Amino acid sequence: WRYEMKNEFKGGRRIDAWRPEDEQFWENGGKQVASRNLWISIPALLLAFSVWVIWSVVVVRMPEVGFQFDKAQLSWLVALPALSGATMRIFYSFMVPIFGGRRWTAISTASLLIPTIWLGFAIQNPDTTFTTFAIIALLCGLGGANFSSSMSNISFFYPKSKQGTALGLNAGLGNLGVSVSQFVIPAVIGFSLFGALAGEGQMTESGKVLYLQNAAFVWVIPIAIMTVLAWFGMNDLSGAKASFKEQSVIFGRQHTWIMCILYLATFGSFIGFSAAFPMVIKQSFPDVDPLKVAFLGPLVGALFRPVGGWLADKIGGARVTFWVYVVMAISVVAVMFFLKMGNFIGYFVGFMLLFMTSGIGNASTFRMIPVIFRTMHERYNSPDLVNQARKESAAVVGFAGGFAAYGGFFIPKMFGSGLGANGTFTALIVFYVICMVLTWWYYSRKGAEFPS
Repeated sequence: WRYEMKNEFKGGRRIDAWRPEDEQFWENGGKQVASRNLWISIPALLLAFSVWVIWSVVVVRMPEVGFQFDKAQLSWLVALPALSGATMRIFYSFMVPIFGGRRWTAISTASLLIPTIWLGFAIQNPDTTFTTFAIIALLCGLGGANFSSSMSNISFFYPKSKQGTALGLNAGLGNLGVSVSQFVIPAVIGFSLFGALAGEGQMTESGKVLYLQNAAFVWVIPIAIMTVLAWFGMNDLSGAKASFKEQSVIFGRQHTWIMCILYLATFGSFIGFSAAFPMVIKQSFPDVDPLKVAFLGPLVGALFRPVGGWLADKIGGARVTFWVYVVMAISVVAVMFFLKMGNFIGYFVGFMLLFMTSGIGNASTFRMIPVIFRTMHERYNSPDLVNQARKESAAVVGFAGGFAAYGGFFIPKMFGSGLGANGTFTALIVFYVICMVLTWWYYSRKGAEFPS
């Protein structure tokens, strides 16, 4: 056994016998292998999120260096990565069982070099067309897509009792990429980070020199490093193999769609508010510099996601999720109240509470999925119950992640539409109440169909 652990379970290899629910297997090496794969996955996912939200910062500075795009075009550059990322997540959610977690993590991480290198060169030319930038923005969606395959992959490595914590760490620390990007980019565009290798700076109307190319180039070396680490340090699990046809059974499961709705309310809110927060602050409180405070929202949400996973493992995912929706609805009411009063501090605190609870809910909803599908297959007396339940729950984790990511597109668009801030907040309150009812009826009440 020890010889097998030293040789067959090394990074860069396929593992043919993976039994995380076997306590002896888990304690005698399985936990170490799972941890190694998790701690390589986390920084790779963090970089993916950083690339995904590059445009939320870049568009703020583009007019200063001579790009003649109107507000509608700039808003599209912010929204397009969310739209493409959400759509590609649907496909990425099925890739790990087809290609293997190690291979797909390395390939999907390497793909982030395409938009970052392209953007780094394109942003240096003020004559670059909007169409070119739109294509680059769509390609930045590759970063958002990585989330579904990453979460699907990590779910295979951990036993059901530890998936909440593991997925919470992977997603929560990975989500930090949003705030890392919104913090790092403003810091690095002010000086020549790479010297002559990265090109000259761009002169603003006020006479200040910016190096907008650094917003993209700063990620290139870390992406290359994580690609190599993923290829040589992670593992493929043969037990996770499944064709798209085998996984597509999830589309006929009622609870796939219910969990998509519930995760839309948590992660959709998190990524939607992350994208819209700088713009909403700018519109509601013009005297406040949004780039100095906006990164704090996604930072809080990401840091509280592992807390949500831990709580869900301890007291149940459905119970945590239900109360998350209650607090989110109350928080939106508070945000509306302080916005009307013109009180930025109260408004900001309300938003921080929204980010915090959405982060907790992101983890607790994902903790519910493996429990629901394990219970379902136990009732069906499915052959090969454990593997079938794991494959379906992994596919649902990825697919729900794709579905929910559309929040990153629709929430900013709602704020910019005729609904305005009050209409958008009112619609969100109604949606959170609907999610409370769904969670209570199907999963958290006494006698619920699938207590989780």
